Amino acid sequence: MLSTFLIALREGLEASLIVSILVAYLAKTQRANLTRFIWIGVGGAVLLSFGLGAFLSFTSTNLSVRGEELFAGITSVASVAFVTTMVFWMKRTARGLGKELAERVEGALPLGGLALIATAFFAVAREGLETALFIYANFRTVGSNTAPSLGLILGLITAITLGALIYNKTVKINLGKFFTVTGYGLITVAAGVLSHAVFEFQSRGNLPGASHFAWDFALNSASNSGSKSGNGSNFAWSLIDGSIGIAPTMTWLQLVIWACYLLAVIALYRRPSKFHQGAQAGHSAQPVKANS
Repeated sequence: MLSTFLIALREGLEASLIVSILVAYLAKTQRANLTRFIWIGVGGAVLLSFGLGAFLSFTSTNLSVRGEELFAGITSVASVAFVTTMVFWMKRTARGLGKELAERVEGALPLGGLALIATAFFAVAREGLETALFIYANFRTVGSNTAPSLGLILGLITAITLGALIYNKTVKINLGKFFTVTGYGLITVAAGVLSHAVFEFQSRGNLPGASHFAWDFALNSASNSGSKSGNGSNFAWSLIDGSIGIAPTMTWLQLVIWACYLLAVIALYRRPSKFHQGAQAGHSAQPVKANS
């Protein structure tokens, strides 16, 4: 639940801020009548994201056991790659995101409503597709869908609410710190997703060490798949596994890759970007202005 809540909150707020910037720019430039094209593009991006989620779920349930393991492993690795890339992208471009989106809207205006729809669609679709892929991969790491589904719903509701409040200037939060802290959280969740992808490939025989366990605390280790938290019967393990990827049954290769990814990516993430190296100390950390 915690991991899906974090994913939905972080990615949902990013999407909400993007929409806020697009709508606010049109209002600021006396073109509020064109806002409908923004919402059409946003709606299309949301539908595409739900479509990807449905496709992933449908495909995985209609594959053989070995085919499902391969599909789960590939999608998990892809989601980790997407999320890692996007975390660094947001860190590098957050402060200039408002200006970049405003320039895109200004460039699309002479081309008509279809160009505005496309601008909004592609700006939001990137967040939506990433979220759908990462959420699907994260669902694979838990034994029950109830808690993760609740976390997903609560995260999206919170993100949309915060986005609306920020747009209306009802609340102020330090978005720079928010995205930095949640960036660490997403990296940690991604490390867990990657460790489960490793076990999927080990189960297929594509990677060695499937029988070499760093520990095996599962209640039923003989039938444990390595990707379920003690068949959902141990709340503590479910919480740990679903949030940071430490499962009750874990191979040495899983543990090594989990630790290497986590340490390497966090070390890189902690390094100041070129922008921050040139920024003055004490500069406001808020990356975007939804309304001005």
